[in-house]
Amino acid sequence: MSKLIVGPALTPDQEGVVLSVTPASAGWTYVGFQVVKLKEGETLRRDTGSQEVCLVLLSGRADVATKGAAWRGIGQRMSVFDKTPPYSVYVPNEDWYGVRALTDVEIAVCAAPGRGTHAARLIAPAQVGVETRGYGNLERLIHNILPEEEPADSLLVVEVFTPNGHWSSYPPHKHDRDDLPNESLLEETYYYHVEPKQGFALQRVYTDDRSLDETLVVRDGQTVLVPEGYHPVCAPPGYDVYYLNVMAGPTRTWKFHNDPDHAWLMAKPSE
Repeated sequence: MSKLIVGPALTPDQEGVVLSVTPASAGWTYVGFQVVKLKEGETLRRDTGSQEVCLVLLSGRADVATKGAAWRGIGQRMSVFDKTPPYSVYVPNEDWYGVRALTDVEIAVCAAPGRGTHAARLIAPAQVGVETRGYGNLERLIHNILPEEEPADSLLVVEVFTPNGHWSSYPPHKHDRDDLPNESLLEETYYYHVEPKQGFALQRVYTDDRSLDETLVVRDGQTVLVPEGYHPVCAPPGYDVYYLNVMAGPTRTWKFHNDPDHAWLMAKPSE
């Protein structure tokens, strides 16, 4: 298996963690990502330390508390493929969070360096920006959970639904140079679900000089690391693909550069 793919554990650890990416394990600086699965009645409690955290309730319902606030009974979708925006909770560094599962829950723990600039808050579904991006078989559904227009110190969080037979993160684009205002340096993880589960997605990760050039077969529950390069995704016919993106870098802005060979695809054909 490619070093860019991180697979889930067969069973959760004592905290419920089934998948973990740290800056050390990924060989980068900013992004941390975990998937936690709790059974009904189970709990999780952690200090944030130097990291700000965005907890995304991928599925299920839970009570969530932090040092200064608490939210009871949040969560409404039982599967990411309900395609409704999720409940999420932003937690700053030097805080803590506690989760109590009211049903079986799957939680994405997105982390990056914090500066203590913002208070803990609930991100309700109504606060999530929903958009359709692309055209034809490039069309996909976007949920902007924590975009750069919303307060955070480092994190950018978004989820994407790619219908079967469609492409996303397309035309191929990259954000691996600290060259603002033209391009921002952002590390990125892709966490996948596939429906039906026996299916797969395809993702290519490649650089201009092809020193990195991989085509990945990604299955339900796996994560892809994007340390650099272009990174388009394909959902094969018959299989809908979901992924959650977590990005962070030295500057919290998303400025990308399209592969010049394919940038012409940005122009929608006249009807």
